[in-house]
Amino acid sequence: MALLALIPLRRHYALPPASLAAVLAFLALHSVAARWMYSHVPYDEWSAALTGVRLSDVFGWERNHFDRLVHLSYGLCAAPVLARYLRERWGLRPSVAVAAGVELVLSTSALYELLEWAIAVTMSPEIAEVYNGQQGDAWDAHKDIALACLGALAAAAAMLLRSRRRTAGSASRS
Repeated sequence: MALLALIPLRRHYALPPASLAAVLAFLALHSVAARWMYSHVPYDEWSAALTGVRLSDVFGWERNHFDRLVHLSYGLCAAPVLARYLRERWGLRPSVAVAAGVELVLSTSALYELLEWAIAVTMSPEIAEVYNGQQGDAWDAHKDIALACLGALAAAAAMLLRSRRRTAGSASRS
């Protein structure tokens, strides 16, 4: 559905290649998660097949952390796309657009976690666990929001650094 939504968006606002790549990378992670459900993505088996090492053994993990990767990637992938859109379409200054991109990631992450909470309190515990994938972690929502925010802040730092370098480079040529 998200790919179909990109078609009319492309008519009104053509995503630059880097933004399109970020959106597609994020959607690819969701496709993997949809195939195995977030809590059951077999990344340990994949890493063992590729490197002979299980990530859970290396880091001492007791739960499947694929959902954490998705939340982190949401911030990393969405913040630059949102900031670029706000800058180019609405004329916001780069620093304001970047801050607004981070704020949008943070607020939509919180809204999504509220949706998961609503599922948890209205559905059977089994259905809620399958959808939410909390894996017994009472702080799951907090960690998910924090990771999305961390990803957005990392992307914001990279965008601002790149913008400053570009500005410094053009000023030295003048």
